[in-house]
Amino acid sequence: MKKVHIILIFCCMSLLTGCLYPKENMKQNAVPYEDQLQVVQKAVVTFKEQNDGILPIKTRDMSTPIYQKYPIDFQQIAPRYIQEAPGNAYESGGVYQYVLIDVETNPTVKLIDVRMAEQIQELSLKLRMYRDEHQYPPFKKVISDGVYELDFKKLGYKDVPQVTSPYSGKGLPFVINEKGEVFVDYRIDLYDALKKNEGQFTEGEDIRNILSKGSPFVPAYSLPYTVKDGEPIFLKS
Repeated sequence: MKKVHIILIFCCMSLLTGCLYPKENMKQNAVPYEDQLQVVQKAVVTFKEQNDGILPIKTRDMSTPIYQKYPIDFQQIAPRYIQEAPGNAYESGGVYQYVLIDVETNPTVKLIDVRMAEQIQELSLKLRMYRDEHQYPPFKKVISDGVYELDFKKLGYKDVPQVTSPYSGKGLPFVINEKGEVFVDYRIDLYDALKKNEGQFTEGEDIRNILSKGSPFVPAYSLPYTVKDGEPIFLKS
């Protein structure tokens, strides 16, 4: 019995010493510092000016969704244009991927929280396992043409999984399309943003950029949205 207690104490100590520091480190690496964004922005602009308009980005397939399409390649700008990747960058052990938007007109540095991708991967894995056995996803209801809500209990979830919004801190649900691909549903945030910017968008126009304006983040892993009667709806492809 005494031996068991010793083993348990040792395990607890190992967990504490192994986990407390990384958690503290993670806090530091999970803050979207404005000065870090500005430093990277300056490095990108300088790189572009000195390289005939070329941007320091990683190559992605043309079909890559727009907000994940232009990740910054820090190997191209460090250490000449920036000393190293910011501490909160994924490349440095942080939780953010630095990306560019408006690459043709005004390349602007923004962030993606990679923890979203991890949750999507987990859900996608459970979805694939379910489909291997049942062929079709466990649809719960149709939200829009080609957009569906899942029955998460059939996937083994006790509670409906959500991601934390980088804009409001609210929980955002997941949806899937007709191909079974998982996306984050930003309608909660878009609704709030539209109320602050009434009349600026017309039906049929993709309204997602309203979220990235004035925020360090892009609405990653999202489907296109438009507006109808002042409310966000999924944009039909």
